[in-house]
Amino acid sequence: MLITHVHLVPVCGAEIPDGFLRTEGRRITALGPMQELPAPAEGEEVLDGKGGWLLPGLVDIHSHLGMFGDGMGVEGDDGNEIADPVTPQLRALDAINPLDRGFSEALDYGVTTVVTGPGSANPISGQSAAMKTFGCCVDDMVLNPALAMKFALGENPKGTYAPRSQAPTTRMATAALIREELYRAKRYLEDLERYEQDTEDELDPPEYDAKSEALLPVLKGEMAVHIHAHRADDIFTAARLIREFSLRGVVIHATEGHLIAERFAGFGIPVVCGPVIGSRDKPELVSLSRETPALLAHAGVKVALCTDHPELPQEFLMLSAALCHREGMSRAEALRAVTLTPAEIVGLDHRIGSLAPGKDADLVLYPRDPLSGLERPVSVFLDGKQVRS
Repeated sequence: MLITHVHLVPVCGAEIPDGFLRTEGRRITALGPMQELPAPAEGEEVLDGKGGWLLPGLVDIHSHLGMFGDGMGVEGDDGNEIADPVTPQLRALDAINPLDRGFSEALDYGVTTVVTGPGSANPISGQSAAMKTFGCCVDDMVLNPALAMKFALGENPKGTYAPRSQAPTTRMATAALIREELYRAKRYLEDLERYEQDTEDELDPPEYDAKSEALLPVLKGEMAVHIHAHRADDIFTAARLIREFSLRGVVIHATEGHLIAERFAGFGIPVVCGPVIGSRDKPELVSLSRETPALLAHAGVKVALCTDHPELPQEFLMLSAALCHREGMSRAEALRAVTLTPAEIVGLDHRIGSLAPGKDADLVLYPRDPLSGLERPVSVFLDGKQVRS
């Protein structure tokens, strides 16, 4: 397919006011200004963009899409396994419902990739998956079935288990449970290594432990930890755990991040801010501000935006970027925060998040500048296939 006469926003380079983009199969093959347009190939489909703005598909790396059924109540709630506060062995892949209407609404507004996973009821709640938003079978949509391990600090684990008089009922216990499980997994790893290095066949393998097995990629640095933390003190605890176990960490939400922006920047930890649209309906959100992403970005923190769907419906990701632009993020920062920056944070920027030859042909065509207001895409392409028009 050849898309012509569009305002190209590659994100990874300068905007092209009147440009073209070519795809073959699932990939982008070429793009540039219209004066460099090659002759269409025989039989090639040509789409006139009519001056619209062409961006890469939007990326949300903190969502619960498909984990909490839209309008289904408890029957569709598969995001929090509250029988046990420590469940690293659980996989979002086994709970995602790709036929939930939230996927369709995500595509309507140009969200083509999400990282979706367990909620924040547990200190360790399980493994999140990265996936495209078009399809009927999660196995065909997934990019990484176990992209990140979800940790949670603060009020949510306390509020889940305190009514049962079960740990954790304090922030101390929440951090202690995480630390205890990581140390147990570390010992399990050491036992495995000793067994594998035993050339005399004197040792038996350690007894299989599903929780420790699930945490091995975390300890080896092969899987990141996404740590739910709103308050400043919880952010410091997240940084402490990351440092103590040499984890690849990402802080999720960081509602009070702007209060410690300079210290935060010193951690070198990326942050996923959001949802930036909503009320201050619990104590941890008293400092909620749409200026937080801008203040963190200006301090030198790598910032992405999220919806935390269904907390904020998935379709409002670009609206969140527009509001954060209004509150101090530059145009480039705001657009990157819903495209290339989240892709970089989760290690998928070689495929998604910007317009460049060789990348997935996930494209969103807007009638006008998407940061100018409530613009709805006129066309959405995923892996080179037009899925919305």
